Amino acid sequence: MSQLDQKDIHLATPVTSLRVMTVNVHKGFTFFNRRFILPELREAVSTHGADMVFLQEVHGEHHQHALRYGDWPDTPQYEYLADTMWPDFAYGRNAVYPHGDHGNALLSKFPILRYDNRDVSVSGTEERGLLHSVLAVPGHDEVHAVCVHLGLQESHRREQLELLCELVDSLPPEAPVIVAGDFNDWRKRADAILNRCGLVEAFVSSHGAPAKSFPARWPLLCLDRIYVRNATTRGAQVLSRRPWSHLSDHAPLVVEVCL
Repeated sequence: MSQLDQKDIHLATPVTSLRVMTVNVHKGFTFFNRRFILPELREAVSTHGADMVFLQEVHGEHHQHALRYGDWPDTPQYEYLADTMWPDFAYGRNAVYPHGDHGNALLSKFPILRYDNRDVSVSGTEERGLLHSVLAVPGHDEVHAVCVHLGLQESHRREQLELLCELVDSLPPEAPVIVAGDFNDWRKRADAILNRCGLVEAFVSSHGAPAKSFPARWPLLCLDRIYVRNATTRGAQVLSRRPWSHLSDHAPLVVEVCL
């Protein structure tokens, strides 16, 4: 970002709230990979007016799918989803294979000053990362966003949650922090660890329990979360009705974060 852009950010009207969405996009396919629906997903996401979108299981590229599907985008999936709505985006590549890669991404209406992807893979074939982005939001020195996709094994998740806490503890103590994504925490163990580093979950705050977000058509398990530090939340919702129920295997979560 140029010095002029930084000056414009500081002179702009302070932003007091951000609309945040998180969704595991399942690499652009419906449940059980029956249909490629990324174009419909882009339309649905763009109509919701989120300032920041946390994405999990998003392709950077996949050469075989590009040959098989006529509507496969020419750009990475996260860039395709950003379209003209989110001028800034960050991507953290977690899994790499012969035909392509996938990982986490953040789409933002505010400038992303810098980002890095922290490898929190434990062992075996589950590649996992924490995509940490620093945003320039008017009225704030920095706003930190961490996009999360944790492992399927509880012992791995416990270690990854501890690493997430270490990351949060390393951030400026007064800075607003938003952590969102797919925690795979169906046993609801994450809060006990993350509360120790000051993170508070949006749905627990407003509804007393995490959101049921999986499977999208009949949500039963609490896999997805939105946490904040040095901020409050309101209006937490699970988007489990059409078209969302037919656009991924996870129902998106949305919340307003008050800075």
